[in-house]
Amino acid sequence: MLPPRRARRAQLFVRRGVGAGLRRSRRSLRPVGALDRRITESVGRMPPNFLDDALLTLTRSANHSGLWFAAGSVLAGLGTRRTRLGATRGVMAIGLASLVANGVLKPLFPRRRPAAELLPPYRSLPDRPTSSSFPSGHSASAMAFTVGVALESPRAGLVLAPLAATVAYSRIHVGVHWTSDVAVGASLGAAIALLTTRWLPRRPIDEAIARAWLDAPTLVEGEGLSMVVNMASGRPGVDPAEEVAEAMPKAHLVRLEPGEDLLERLKEAAGHPGTRALGVAGGDGSVAAAARIAEDLDLPLAVLPAGTLNHFGRDVGVYDLQEVVDATGAGEAVAVDIGELCAFSDSTGRSECDRVVFVNTASFGGYPEMVRLREKWQDRWGKWPAASAALIVTLVQAKPIRVRIDGVETAVWMLFVGNGPYAPAGMTPSYRPRLDTGALEVRYLRADRRFSRARAVAGLLLGTLGHTRTYVEHTAKSLDVELLEGPVEVATDGEVRVSGDRLCFSIADHKVPVYRRDETKWPERASIW
Repeated sequence: MLPPRRARRAQLFVRRGVGAGLRRSRRSLRPVGALDRRITESVGRMPPNFLDDALLTLTRSANHSGLWFAAGSVLAGLGTRRTRLGATRGVMAIGLASLVANGVLKPLFPRRRPAAELLPPYRSLPDRPTSSSFPSGHSASAMAFTVGVALESPRAGLVLAPLAATVAYSRIHVGVHWTSDVAVGASLGAAIALLTTRWLPRRPIDEAIARAWLDAPTLVEGEGLSMVVNMASGRPGVDPAEEVAEAMPKAHLVRLEPGEDLLERLKEAAGHPGTRALGVAGGDGSVAAAARIAEDLDLPLAVLPAGTLNHFGRDVGVYDLQEVVDATGAGEAVAVDIGELCAFSDSTGRSECDRVVFVNTASFGGYPEMVRLREKWQDRWGKWPAASAALIVTLVQAKPIRVRIDGVETAVWMLFVGNGPYAPAGMTPSYRPRLDTGALEVRYLRADRRFSRARAVAGLLLGTLGHTRTYVEHTAKSLDVELLEGPVEVATDGEVRVSGDRLCFSIADHKVPVYRRDETKWPERASIW
């Protein structure tokens, strides 16, 4: 420890150094301040015009981001996937931008707002804010929302851009911000919107890559297609079988009523005379069952997504009935991997396995509970905020599971197996870039490290989960998992289907052809969004 006299000298030296640094910074910013004042004075000399009242009203509408929340509601109500994602990302960006601008930068960098006498009274905002002028929170929120929307829907972002620019300018026009405050605030908002891709990954393509299957039969108007239609799926009040019958009048339709056995109905459809392809209209669970029958019988598969989430349909690139009609009518299909799970249970004395096919994912531990919570919350918060919150809640409540993975003993909080590699790496899985890699993706959170639960939560919040030692991610041709403390339930494609003491995951020997139109032949239907 320094003697008191030397300590005082050291403190004085530091204060002088800091003071000198601040004085140099102020001198270097004087030209910016002078330019700010000239611009504000120029605005003040503008003659009265009809824009004065309009800009006053507009700038007030953006208080507390009310204008942007209203715009987000409109975008979400348009009903397109891109605009919904854009609204979610935009609102998320507003929250982060407001936190940084108002909660961090304003207290750190106090700056006086433009003097009231620089502008005429009829143009000035009556209820002038008293917080720091730097940076402009309104500009940060406007640009954060607009760039966030543009990342998902460029056309919607283009529509919003003039409105955001006008809101930013209105803060200068009504005399509550200097021009540099607005410029920094807008830059901050744009940067934070781009940063949201760390937690809310942006899907660069609408469909995963897969090799074309050249031998898929052409099914004009559905001739040769036998399709099982889950009558509990589809939009409320709409008969999904009638829609399919109208679009593909020559297809053979089998209605799956509530309580009927799905596999039996699929086998019945596949055995119909003249069947050259099997189809299914339903959710991911129905698709997985149809994929199992299609693989066993060596039939191509037509998928009409009609469930709640339809992860498989989104990865394949089939979103509606018209795309099924186009692809089957042109005989265009791609080769898709199918995941397999063999579950053995020593507790029941059975040596044979329960075989389950999955088209998306299989998991045990806290992961099935996380999916349930995410589905419960995502309509209110959006998919990725709901997924992050669900993972944190699940981790807090989870219990370690002792396992032996490919012969190596460890303990895990949860384990995830994907039918092919998922993106993004190091975060909760979102989508597949490819459908035909022939590999499984394995992800799990280790429970045998100190503070593993807290480290996993911190990594998720900071976007650094992939760099923590509690997180493991790799690809494999197969995976063997022994449960050392008794059987656990395994969820495949979002539904709990089987339990066992030993779980063997692999990729099926034969790929299944799935109908998907060739975008080079069938241009994307026009959409203003």
